[in-house]
Amino acid sequence: MTLNVAIVLATRLLLCALFLPFSALDKLLNFAGAVGQARQAVGTRVVAVGLILAGLCVEVFMSLGVISGIADRACAFVLAGYCGVTALGWKQFWKPGDFWSAKDGQARGLFWDFLKNFALAGGFLLITFGTRVDSVGEFLSHPLSSSHPYQLRPASP
Repeated sequence: MTLNVAIVLATRLLLCALFLPFSALDKLLNFAGAVGQARQAVGTRVVAVGLILAGLCVEVFMSLGVISGIADRACAFVLAGYCGVTALGWKQFWKPGDFWSAKDGQARGLFWDFLKNFALAGGFLLITFGTRVDSVGEFLSHPLSSSHPYQLRPASP
């Protein structure tokens, strides 16, 4: 393994580490707690269980796609959306009402988690769309293609 490949692999592992293994494992080991947290956002237990199972699948399978490079752009796109949806659904810093009144209130902790989710979404969108203007069109025309993260390309002249 070359240093270039090791750096790309390490970067992708770090980007996905929150989901695989940690969040996925937490959902498995504390399924009842995860369902209880989901029930705060949705009313019924059936819907909460469905959301947790869907989230578990997204975290495991999309992370594996990003790490392996198999349909990694589409997987990263799904994970970016997942980060946005979970920020809006579970990190609602505007609800507690203590953002300005308490420097260590619940709203401030949620605010930083909210921002972290969107920052993580930005990292996944870099994998999705790349860092060049022309790579956006590549994704849009072939969304299930791989970015071939571990393939060395010849240097440009």
